[in-house]
Amino acid sequence: MRLFRKDIAGVLALVVILLFLLAALFAHQLAPYPEQGKGESNITNTLSAPSSENLFGTDRQGRDILSRCLFGLQTSLFAALFVTFLAFAIGVPLGAIAGFFGGVLDEIIMRITDIFLSFPALLLAIALVAVLGPSLENAILALAVSWWPWYARIARSSTISLKNSLFIDAARVMGVSKMTIIFRHIVPNILTPIIVQVSVDMGTVILATASLSFLGLGSQPPTADLGQMVSEGRGYILNQWWYSTFPGLLVLLLVMAFNILGDALQDLLDPKSKGRST
Repeated sequence: MRLFRKDIAGVLALVVILLFLLAALFAHQLAPYPEQGKGESNITNTLSAPSSENLFGTDRQGRDILSRCLFGLQTSLFAALFVTFLAFAIGVPLGAIAGFFGGVLDEIIMRITDIFLSFPALLLAIALVAVLGPSLENAILALAVSWWPWYARIARSSTISLKNSLFIDAARVMGVSKMTIIFRHIVPNILTPIIVQVSVDMGTVILATASLSFLGLGSQPPTADLGQMVSEGRGYILNQWWYSTFPGLLVLLLVMAFNILGDALQDLLDPKSKGRST
């Protein structure tokens, strides 16, 4: 923590992320019009400019955009957390098993991984959601399926460099089972690069989720979603600029904050990476 506090950019990014997390957790209490944030229309006040009553203006259905943004943060952060959790839960065990056992099992797992990596992640997610049907749940599942190979490759390479260590040899001599060695001794010791990857991926997943919602493949109305709000407002951008601008700025700030935090964690947890250009 002492070292991390010296990284001003990293600290500011962490503060921004924590503020957004608190805003998402307490969206119902912070939103000026919580019912509108959940989707209730107010057609008597459509497309109103920012004012003291509606700080971010209103949308085409008269809903307060600030309230919608707060509830949209819930959707974006919820999706990002679930996608990274699922990708971690699938990729890390498979990568650790492949790296530890090697041989045919390693070849099978890595070739499957290469098949998934041969497709751009967002394009594969779009194809999967198109097959499964547009919804937030399907978007989360599709992105997780697209993302797990990265964690598998990181876990495999880290496991290969660690499996011949003395403490692993000692565990083998003591008769510890191979699966216990993998999950109790190896996985906890390969988490450093994975933590960095998770922190960077959070921002990328938020952007990918917003992209799917922008295309109509993510969460569906009346659920608030930042990408969906940007999509709805693109037809009004010349006259009602606030419609797309404020949700877009929130996506921008979230992605930047997670990327900066990821760089700070990489410098902190992997000193060899310091000074490298990113």
